Amino acid sequence: MKKRILVCPLDWGLGHATRCIPVIRELMRQGAEVVIAADKRPLELLRQEFPLLQFIVFPGYDIAYPENGSMALKMFFSIPKILKKIKEERKSLVEIVRKEKIDGVISDNRYGLGITAVPTVLILHQLMIKSPFGEIFLHDITLNYIKQFRFCWIPDVQGNENLSGDLSHRFPLPENARFIGALSRFSKPVINDISEKKYDLLIIISGPEPQRTVFEKLILKQLQKIQQRTLVVLGKPENNDSSVNLNRVQIVSHLNTEELHQAILQSKIVLSRPGYSTIMDLAVTGSKAIFIPTPGQTEQEYLGKMYHEKMMHLCITQNEFDIEHALNASDYYKGFQDFHAENLLPKRVEEFLKVC
Repeated sequence: MKKRILVCPLDWGLGHATRCIPVIRELMRQGAEVVIAADKRPLELLRQEFPLLQFIVFPGYDIAYPENGSMALKMFFSIPKILKKIKEERKSLVEIVRKEKIDGVISDNRYGLGITAVPTVLILHQLMIKSPFGEIFLHDITLNYIKQFRFCWIPDVQGNENLSGDLSHRFPLPENARFIGALSRFSKPVINDISEKKYDLLIIISGPEPQRTVFEKLILKQLQKIQQRTLVVLGKPENNDSSVNLNRVQIVSHLNTEELHQAILQSKIVLSRPGYSTIMDLAVTGSKAIFIPTPGQTEQEYLGKMYHEKMMHLCITQNEFDIEHALNASDYYKGFQDFHAENLLPKRVEEFLKVC
């Protein structure tokens, strides 16, 4: 009998859902029956990718990034709400597992799903939460949640040539932690250099509201300054039928995995948030990017600065962003080149299914 595995991505942006795509594929390849529990845009995205699977609406934390002000303070004052949501999602999961006869659960960044009724996995790259204060305290809290899961899968590699820096490598790892390599829905191109570039610039709009819309408005205003062949992907899978062409700019609401993969390979440079799922995708495709971190989002600010200092990708703040300057300055950055990482996901999935 097939093992029924529940996959539950966090609902903050689309990155947690997109990096669950290779996990779902591998589970299915190894004979598991996958049920997806998600909400809002992540739910819609995964429905489009896997229309034949069973889906359950599983409400997320519903925490919005502030349009103005300190993100750190916003998250600090949201802690009571987040802890309440974690408690609620654990209770809801127990009922789903019982009702749907689930044999195992894979959670992407949903800390409350470490139940004892079935084996569980937490996919997490931010074992260290970047913060202007209390990093060690936050790390201790994170470890407490990690230990409630059978396994913690870290989508990165060991050693100095890693993708996440301090986020997964500063502190000693818990005993249940397992590296699984870069977790991307894309495959490495057969050839590293695709000579025919359809777009000068690919812009990927992403992240939780309201900052996703703030980013979109900024980009559309800045695009009036240039005459580059540009594709803009708005990150709205619920409106995937819309497409607008303005001069040399094409705007689409959403691209599926294969379409976005081709768009990245056919673009000279990508402009996006430095979300970790995006970074893993760009590492696999060997692309170069211009990063604009979400204001106050400490993880993105850290990753953007790290790659900027390594002269790999230009990183510029949202307030200082000028598209003409950014495109000119990006010439001095090398992008991802020859990133190689062993794919440990099949081994980890096999290990997990054996205990389910």
